[in-house]
Parts: sequence; structure tokens; C-alpha cells
Amino acid sequence: MKTLPPEWQKQRAVLMAFPHKNSDWANDLNSALVPFIRTAQAIAYKTPVYIICDNKEAISSLFCSPRNLTFIEIPTNDTWIRDFGYISIVEDGEVKLLDFRFDAWGGKFDAELDNEVNKVLHKKGYMGITPLESIDFVFEGGSIESDGEGTILTTTACLCNSNRNGGLSKDEVEKKLEAYLGAKRVLWLDHGYLVGDDTDSHIDTLARFVTVDTIMYVQCLDELDEHYEALKKMEEQLKEFRDSEGKPYTLVPLPLPSAKYDEKKNRLPANYVNFLITNGAIVYPTYSVDEDKTVHEILKGFFRDTEIIPVECSRLLEEGGSLHCSTMQIPF
Repeated sequence: MKTLPPEWQKQRAVLMAFPHKNSDWANDLNSALVPFIRTAQAIAYKTPVYIICDNKEAISSLFCSPRNLTFIEIPTNDTWIRDFGYISIVEDGEVKLLDFRFDAWGGKFDAELDNEVNKVLHKKGYMGITPLESIDFVFEGGSIESDGEGTILTTTACLCNSNRNGGLSKDEVEKKLEAYLGAKRVLWLDHGYLVGDDTDSHIDTLARFVTVDTIMYVQCLDELDEHYEALKKMEEQLKEFRDSEGKPYTLVPLPLPSAKYDEKKNRLPANYVNFLITNGAIVYPTYSVDEDKTVHEILKGFFRDTEIIPVECSRLLEEGGSLHCSTMQIPF
């Protein structure tokens, strides 16, 4: 018996990988480090954070307090550990770490070092006696959402993409999810995307389980926005989904942020569903736009007994990701 725990299950630690001078962040490394530091500090309030970095003395010196922070030197190409970090399952009552093959979203970037991080980290002993299984199958943590009871939410654009595993059918992917994660059923989103997203529509940029029967998702109300039609179709499909008891999901929309652009006027994949649920806190991205306040109130109203912590993440968007993409939780 195996299952993929939901993100709200109590966490042993959260993994992060910090940018460095040999990464794509090098052109403005100091500004890049700011959201990573603030995210780590927010998580460390109640949860240990394992920070993978190129120089632990230099990175640790950037923090006021080392409480709940562990600095580990391992070479990396990039920082998006949500996609190359361990995917943790519970099998026969015990946590097991799965190390899938990471190829940087269909070979878009170099990933040789990132693909070795899980094995190196485990060999260093930071995961204790928790078993590790390496699997020769391209798979990324940001591509799946779990309700903890056997339902997986994902997107066709990513898991059936020809640049992953040669392009599998939904039936073929579902058999893999059943075998590796213990999935009992899969909910497929066939619509929805964000301009500037390198992941081919990872689910953690579009829709998230926040309880077993509740999904938060990106909503676009501006008919002139290029996302409007696709996100409207996604919303309609979410309304058609049923939980394991045959009931409609409670849907909580989060507004699409006002458009953000890089220096070349390319639109960036800003969204608010790329938050992290961790022990006693929701750490969520902001982008210095009007919708930031609206989202804070929505999250505050839903997670009533939880600390709601914003982190300005515009700099992360410039490299194609946001807050959730830069973290990966390890459950108890």
C-alpha cells in the first residue's frame, strides 16, 4: 500500500537549492538571493530547511540566525528543486524517497548536476535511514498535486508531452502513477497555461489541492488578456471534476496577477497558486501588483489558523519560476 502525501501533511523538512555564480542567476546574483533567503526564513519559523548551495560559509553568513537551517554543499545547475528533488511517498506506513530522472522539462536546459542531487544528498546521510529508490522515468514534482487519498491532479500538456518519455498516452501515464505513487485515479486538466512557463503547464502554476475536497486555481476575468480563453476552459473543467465521493470540489479562485515583463518585454509566468503549504504557515509569492492584497485576504480567510507569509518573488519570475518551484517538502 503506497500513497503520495498531500502537502499539508506534517513535514520533517523542506529542501531548497540556492542560486550561485555559475548559474543563470549570475548576472544579478545578489538580488536573486533575496527571495530565497526570505523564503527560507519564513519556512524555518516552524520547519527545518536544508539549503543546498555552492559555499555554505558564504550563504550561511547571509542569515541573521541559523535556527532550523542546514547548509549543504552540492553542485547544481539551477534552483528549481520542486522538479528535481525527492518525491516522497508513504509505503506500508513508512516514508520512502523517489528519485526520478530530471531532464530540465524536456531537455530545455542543462540538468546533469541537478539530476544527481538526490543521490548525493542521500549518500551524505541527511535523509537518515529513509530509503531511496532511483527510477529511470522523467518526472517532476511540480507536475502533480495529491489529495493524500489516492487522487492525482495533473495536466495533459506536461505528462503527455512528446518531450517527456517519448510522449505517453493518458492511460500509460496513469499506470505509471499507480505503480510509483499508488494513484487510484487521475484528474486531467486539458486546458490552461501561462505565457513564459518553461514547464509545459505544471499543475502547481495552475491549480492546487488545499484540502481533500478543495482546489485553489488561477482565474482570469480580463477578456482582453491572452490567457482568458484557456483559463476559462480550465475553470469549466474544474467545475466538472468530482471528488472520490462523487461530489463537486469546492473551488477557490485566485486572480491572475497584473502582467509582469522582463527587460525584453517578454511576459513572465506570474501566478499566486505557486505557494507552499508548510508546518503552521502558508508562504506565498507576491509581485508588487494590486492583486497581492486581494490574494492575502483570500488566503487569510481560508487558512484561518495558519500564518500567512508573503515573499516578493518578481526576481524568481525572471528565471521562469516562483516560490513553490524553489522548494520541496519531505513529510514525516
